[in-house]
Amino acid sequence: MFPVSRLALKRTVGMTPRISLSRAYHAKVLDHYNNPRNVGSLDKNDINVGTGLVGAPACGDVMKLQIKVDDNGVIQDVKFKTFGCGSAIASSSYVTELVRGMSLDEAGKIKNTVIAKELSLPPVKLHCSMLAEDAIKSAIKDYRAKRQTPTLGPNAVNASSTAKAAAAH
Repeated sequence: MFPVSRLALKRTVGMTPRISLSRAYHAKVLDHYNNPRNVGSLDKNDINVGTGLVGAPACGDVMKLQIKVDDNGVIQDVKFKTFGCGSAIASSSYVTELVRGMSLDEAGKIKNTVIAKELSLPPVKLHCSMLAEDAIKSAIKDYRAKRQTPTLGPNAVNASSTAKAAAAH
């Protein structure tokens, strides 16, 4: 019998059997890995949805995190899909619980150290918490970019051009 390797933990959420490696991972990581919260997708074309897609080339982890924001700028729904190790899946799952109900500004201030501390990630797995931090920031950036009004077209006025014209008079 082969020992369970890191590759054995690589999976797409919801597609492989549950694995319990109590000696290798903290109980909180195992909980989020075996029972991931908020797995799924939101409609990326919805103007109220921001999507963050990040990856770590060194280990092959890929994380997609989506937020749905209400009219008050509060995150009302969060979904994720992650291909990666147990720590990457746990970091994704935990951050979805963490940011639900937060304002965009609050969620944008989340640091990977908060995620790593909550999940008791060892130093070799800190990149997983960094991915989760990057994913939420990327989703917020995407949401804000979608909400900006376009300035293209013949009747569009560029704010800097207007300011320059006003200063010239």
